[in-house]
Amino acid sequence: MNFRYSNINSVGWYLKYVGLPLTLCITIHTLISRLSNKRRRAALQKKVVVITGASSGIGEALAHSFYEQGSTVVLAARRKTELDRVKKELMSKKVPFQVQEPVVLELDLSNLDNMGLFVKQVYESCGHIDILINNGGISHRASILDTDIKVYKQIMDVNYFGSVALTQAALPKMVERRIGHIVFISSVQGLIAIPRRSAYAASKHAIQAFADSLRAEMHKYCIDVSVISPGYVKTAVSLNALTGSGSVHGVMDESTAAGFTPEYAAEKFLDMIVNKEKESVLSQLTPNIAIYLRHHLPSLYFFVMAKRASSTNEI
Repeated sequence: MNFRYSNINSVGWYLKYVGLPLTLCITIHTLISRLSNKRRRAALQKKVVVITGASSGIGEALAHSFYEQGSTVVLAARRKTELDRVKKELMSKKVPFQVQEPVVLELDLSNLDNMGLFVKQVYESCGHIDILINNGGISHRASILDTDIKVYKQIMDVNYFGSVALTQAALPKMVERRIGHIVFISSVQGLIAIPRRSAYAASKHAIQAFADSLRAEMHKYCIDVSVISPGYVKTAVSLNALTGSGSVHGVMDESTAAGFTPEYAAEKFLDMIVNKEKESVLSQLTPNIAIYLRHHLPSLYFFVMAKRASSTNEI
């Protein structure tokens, strides 16, 4: 009986002197973080934000998030009809302050020679670039044995060289102004590589490395560099992915269909960007575990991936 009362007293002591203060500290920290994010978001008003891949998915959702903060949004992608649709939807929004009309510019990331002209068009329309979000890209669904080398080149041209060339074209005037923010929307597959995604994972690994070098070199010019690595987001990424022959995959993966909504991801990304986080991950539990295993228990990670490669089921 005394033992039971002793346990009850111990629990009561813990709740009073540990649990309640800890809960209070967490609540205060959460409130401070939200207020800080709100203040930083307010600084986005009239900022010029260029978003590639803005015709759908994460890029479209990011356009909405930045527009709602009063940013001048430059919508870039290959499909002008879809960009015009996004622009129309943005302008139909009711926001509590005056926002500049979104700018629509066609952009094919695989056309590396066109990046200088694209940036020139942005400067002619907006005067400068405050934030460049490299979001456009394509994915891959095929084994290495079944993938033609042209597919590797096509994906690398879009996902890696396209973002690099656009960044290089935008940097000189950012350096001149000593202000700017380069953002790369990468993937957890830039941190780990899984079977049947070799071309996509390789392109995202390359972006991670380029961003690390860029961040170091741009520090003296006061230019920020962020890499955001999402897990599964419910977009058309798997539908538009390339197979080994270069044809369109055309299948919605179960994991992608069950992913975060683009709107949820965009709001999280917005805070990561305004907080100028150098590297951020927004993912589900399974990819987070895989990232942990790859860095801390690589042998177990390799075993799990070998098992996955032997299965027809996708993660």
